Amino acid sequence: MAGQMEYGNRSSYGNGQDITRDVRVVISIGFSYANKKNPEIVTNDTWQVTNSLPEQTGVFKTNSALLYDENFNVIKWGYPALAQEPRKKTKRGNKNQMKPINVDLFKLHMGNIREEDRPRLPNGLPYTKACADYLREFNKVIKEKITTRWPGIQYPKQCLFVMTVPAEWNDETRGIMRDIAAQAGILEDVYADNLEFTTEPEAAAVHCISSLKEYDLLVGSSFMIVDCGGGTVDLTTRTLLPGNRLSEITIRSGDFCGSSFVDKQFVLFIGRKFGLAALKKLNELHYGQLQYLVQHFCSRVKFSFNGNRATYKPRTIDVESTCPAAMDYVTGAAADALNAADWLIELSFEDIKSMFDPVVNRILELIQAQLVASNGQCQAIFMVGGFAENQYLQNRVKETFSSKVRIIAVPRHPIAAVSRGALAYGLNMNLVQTRVLKWTYGVETYHVWKPTDPIERRTPRGFVMHFKRLAQRGMQVAVDQKFSYQASSLSPQQTEMLFHVFVTQADDAVYCDDPGMRLLGKLQIYLSPPRHPQDNRHVEFSLMFGKMEVKAIARNTDTGEICHTSFVLDI
Repeated sequence: MAGQMEYGNRSSYGNGQDITRDVRVVISIGFSYANKKNPEIVTNDTWQVTNSLPEQTGVFKTNSALLYDENFNVIKWGYPALAQEPRKKTKRGNKNQMKPINVDLFKLHMGNIREEDRPRLPNGLPYTKACADYLREFNKVIKEKITTRWPGIQYPKQCLFVMTVPAEWNDETRGIMRDIAAQAGILEDVYADNLEFTTEPEAAAVHCISSLKEYDLLVGSSFMIVDCGGGTVDLTTRTLLPGNRLSEITIRSGDFCGSSFVDKQFVLFIGRKFGLAALKKLNELHYGQLQYLVQHFCSRVKFSFNGNRATYKPRTIDVESTCPAAMDYVTGAAADALNAADWLIELSFEDIKSMFDPVVNRILELIQAQLVASNGQCQAIFMVGGFAENQYLQNRVKETFSSKVRIIAVPRHPIAAVSRGALAYGLNMNLVQTRVLKWTYGVETYHVWKPTDPIERRTPRGFVMHFKRLAQRGMQVAVDQKFSYQASSLSPQQTEMLFHVFVTQADDAVYCDDPGMRLLGKLQIYLSPPRHPQDNRHVEFSLMFGKMEVKAIARNTDTGEICHTSFVLDI
């Protein structure tokens, strides 16, 4: 096996260069867009293409939802695919007829989410196909809008796309998203260089820069972004630097506790009313009706819930008009109770609060952890994302943290904050100056076995392989900062040197097979024959942290030969 001896250690800075592209238009896949010559940010609010019926206008986002036929061909996408209003009560004889297939929230499958929280997908439909189908339809809207606005544009070649991802997604998912973008036609091929990634909380932080003066936050002020979306909630804490640039001061955090998990609590509540067997049948055979029931709950109850018991008026759900298929499956005592109530389900204040509280409490825990990590440096909390507009969530955050943080606010365009911030980042990727590493990075190295080393780890040649730490989790690093060490060959006869790059979230890792250790990639450099028969060769190995990737560089210090490769940076 090719290897290397540890020979020293130092850190230095490097200068990275962006690939020069003929970029005319920058587009955040949200989507917002701007021409580089006149960078006015425009956020789309019309979700249709020419000759199609107007489906959804006047909103900055549409839902991650698809309606398929039985062969998984897309019939509708976005909000119109989410649910269908029942026209009449389901006939028993039609229970098993072929029906359109609704799927939604499929992007959550990319995250490290618990199995029981994974959104339902029908057999034969991988989440990657659903994501590609959705993005393909999304791309039709983007293409028509951009080519209509600028008829001479070569789409997508002369466009730079910025895609945001949740902070909790790992590096593999970015590779998957690149493949999906190519399948959807956003990229000409998977190797195209006109796609950049940034995290959702980072994009939201960039968006909030323009609002800081309104709150008297000057250079040196630190603020937290709490991005409350439908599936995930992501948090980051940043410091404003001169020139409207940002420095990250804590490790990004997040969890699957967005507004869709309030919907899930509502479905569990309905399941207790219908019975689990009936709920399972609805989920399998009448998912569209079940989702129509959920959307009815959202529009009439969830969006307006403010947690004020004194002003709350009990709401009712009419099962016969919103989910008539349920009347075919609810049996026993549950059917008797619903019949007696004319198939009306009353939602009390406590019922609604119990749906919100598990989700809201988790968000409060995440905010508290970020405040602890910031060591009292946080002067403001900005809540963005669609869920941030809910008054109950706002009130709970203010009640809990107003004594610790001076400003708690919802800035302009909260639902479009990520999209608009990603666009601003694409226009000027120098806005982000530092990031905090989520992982500890290092390489596998050798040293001569000593009596204090475990005997079982001694190799036949008398060495021990161990983890050489180069960059520590929690460390604040500048864009293009390098961390290097000197390595030497194991023998004069060695013809190549192979570096294995590992990452871990453990602070005390010693060996590369310790729990939680993960191989990020490999880099091989060939060695020229030594000048003298007994000489070993020396190589400077470096990890350089770019905007969204980490680059491994090996330089033969004897010949000047350089070899390098890049890995996606899991920020």
